[in-house]
Amino acid sequence: MNTKSKRQQLRERQRNQKFRTYFIWGAIGVAVLSILGIILRQGARPEAGEPIPVMTTTHIATDSDPGTYNSNPPTSGPHYAEEAKVGFHDSNNYKFPAGYLVHNLEHGYVIFWYNCDLLDETACAELKSQIKSVMEELGGVKLIAYPWPSLDVPLAITSWGRLQIFESFDAGQAKAFYRANLNSAPEPNAP
Repeated sequence: MNTKSKRQQLRERQRNQKFRTYFIWGAIGVAVLSILGIILRQGARPEAGEPIPVMTTTHIATDSDPGTYNSNPPTSGPHYAEEAKVGFHDSNNYKFPAGYLVHNLEHGYVIFWYNCDLLDETACAELKSQIKSVMEELGGVKLIAYPWPSLDVPLAITSWGRLQIFESFDAGQAKAFYRANLNSAPEPNAP
């Protein structure tokens, strides 16, 4: 037998309904706040590396000399309408590599520039291995490694308008630079 009166049953149902309503609205509120937090966090990514003033970005004739850049390695400036091949480069494949590589930077790439002339054979092999490992771990998306003998340090990493110098390789800093600066460029949606 049901010992509760109809009035008590009605009150219990109303209490349960009220609880469900509060629970649903609370869950919706938490979801909305979480989404806003993610959006704000992505918009306020911490910057990594040193800011370099962005140079005029004009396309120039392929294989013509792009001239002097305001940083070594370059982070912006005149470049070709073609980009460099993605991935790890063991040797200089271009007459004027900066003309191609700056185009990649304009598309939101991150580039590892390394100088093995400053290292012995073993240290060079280790640096290349470390760079390749980080590139693999990051999925190789919009990543290039390129030899740059004019560097006065073993490694530098660039993105559009940003430069990070490394006296010695630091995987954590390299990944942080990539995550902070990937696609921070004028044409981030280009391949």
